Amino acid sequence: MEIRIPEAAKKLRGSVRPPGDKSISHRALLLGGIAQGTSRIQGFLRAGVTDAMLGCLKTLGVDAEFMGDDDLVIVGRPWHIPHEILDCQNSGATIRMLLGALAAQPIEATLDGTQRLRKRPMKRVVHPLRRMGADIQGTDDQPPLTVRGRKLHGIDYEMPVASAQVKTAILLAALFAEGPTTIHEPGPSRDHTERMLRCLGIAVNAKDGEVELIPERGPLSAFSLVIPADISSAAFLISAAAVVPASKLKLKGVGVNPTRTGLLDVLQEMGADIRLENEHESGLEPIADLEIRHSKLRGVAVSGQRVVRMIDEFPIFAVAATQAEGETVVSEAAELRLKESDRIASLVGELQKMGAQIEAREDGFVVAGPTRLQGAAVDSHKDHRLAMALTVAGLIAEGSTVVRGAECIRQSYPDFISTLTSCGAELA
Repeated sequence: MEIRIPEAAKKLRGSVRPPGDKSISHRALLLGGIAQGTSRIQGFLRAGVTDAMLGCLKTLGVDAEFMGDDDLVIVGRPWHIPHEILDCQNSGATIRMLLGALAAQPIEATLDGTQRLRKRPMKRVVHPLRRMGADIQGTDDQPPLTVRGRKLHGIDYEMPVASAQVKTAILLAALFAEGPTTIHEPGPSRDHTERMLRCLGIAVNAKDGEVELIPERGPLSAFSLVIPADISSAAFLISAAAVVPASKLKLKGVGVNPTRTGLLDVLQEMGADIRLENEHESGLEPIADLEIRHSKLRGVAVSGQRVVRMIDEFPIFAVAATQAEGETVVSEAAELRLKESDRIASLVGELQKMGAQIEAREDGFVVAGPTRLQGAAVDSHKDHRLAMALTVAGLIAEGSTVVRGAECIRQSYPDFISTLTSCGAELA
């Protein structure tokens, strides 16, 4: 699939709701599969990344049915031994979280996925789970991984890298362990799991980089949950409105969890006109409507804790940085090389094709701007976030842009193209 952008967009206008939050959808789906009884999830992200988790849970015996486009009903029950490999596809969240959830289940299961998934770091999950007593086997601790459920015990664990997926895997295992589990984070990572567990009545205490879970003795109860719009998907519309002239977009019901709003903070520091309205909470998650207008941007430095708070947004952030006055420097972001693609190498290479003054560094990149991008044929590298970022780059480029391999966008934002079109972009 190719996306063709014949010329730069004149303006983007409209009011839209981005798709449901991917991270929260993953967690709600998995907890719904563990809980006993019928759970209902509204606003669920129905896309490739969540299809992987849904398929694995169905293989384990969980019943799930959509009552509408994004209204999912799950009937949780004890998991049975799967008669086939659990296919996690290209979803790191699926395999890591399932490792934690399966570690204490009285069954044996093998998890695998794409060649890219087989190269993503799993030792950071496997090692703490083994310390809890888990039996996980695999060559060099990489997929395919076989889990044989055992009795687990709580641990006191110092995480070497801030990772919400690793933290979630440990917390899911801790639900079934003997005694409390305490996790020490080197920096803040997204806290959706802690919020959701507290919402379900689990004793989870978080303070000053320390998360403690005290397991319940009874089964997890079924629940109802409304999921906010995904700020990582909204990031493409936010950035597009900031850099396309004469633009004004309103995004409804977006999750603004402070562990996820690094891009908002950085763009506002760069001079972006972003306003939060109708702020409220649902399921312990903060939500707001966002209004974004075209703005003149200036370069900025991003490092440290802000990297963790916007780790998924760097492809589109780099596009915005090409339009900022001065130099933008991203450092301490080597984790980008371990995503769906090497997001430093692929991002820099593709934007250079469009004339961007961008240079790769081992742990980040440097952008000099502003630069009027030139239309070009670019490639997604099978990375959904890179494909969407390059599409936005095409909206501010002179001449025609072609984004190849754009089918991967369905992994997280199936309606991305139609949403941009409804806001005035010309795409084919």
